[in-house]
Amino acid sequence: MTSRAVIREETAGDHQDVREVHARAFGDGGRVPGLVGALRAGQAALAPLSFVATVDEQVVGHVLLSGTRLDAPRRIVDVLSLSPLGVLPAFQGQGIGTRLVEHGLAAADRQGVPLVFLEGSPHYYGKRGFERADAAGFRSPSLRIPEPAFQVARLSAYEPWMTGTFVYSEPFWAFDCVGLRDPGE
Repeated sequence: MTSRAVIREETAGDHQDVREVHARAFGDGGRVPGLVGALRAGQAALAPLSFVATVDEQVVGHVLLSGTRLDAPRRIVDVLSLSPLGVLPAFQGQGIGTRLVEHGLAAADRQGVPLVFLEGSPHYYGKRGFERADAAGFRSPSLRIPEPAFQVARLSAYEPWMTGTFVYSEPFWAFDCVGLRDPGE
């Protein structure tokens, strides 16, 4: 069934459909859709990479890779964060998310981006080119991110000196989309 899915760059005409994808995929009201809007509008050294998956011209999935930074010992390195990745519930489990991740990583690699970071399931993303970031020499931007969930994909432009602390862009903090909050607090 995923052979019917087409992956393409997001256009301005897709924004409302992308908002709906994330609202339904995450079920958290407007937080994740709001994050997407803020990341699109944000000022970062690297322009966002944004792709949609369509089936019969309906937007069924979306991935956004946005500019962030790595505070490395030699210098600041411009990197990307893959977040969010969303697929409409009726289309989950069909490989669409995998194809979106692959497409995003390939686009980042073509642009010479050395690293892509994310927070997410090591079981899911570990099969899609990511590894534990702490084990690879990177420090998390927050103590609220479980160590196994903090992950990185090293791309062709990566060099071994590129270690240090990953730094999220401001929208991630403004929308409280970093790490896990204690629900009892």
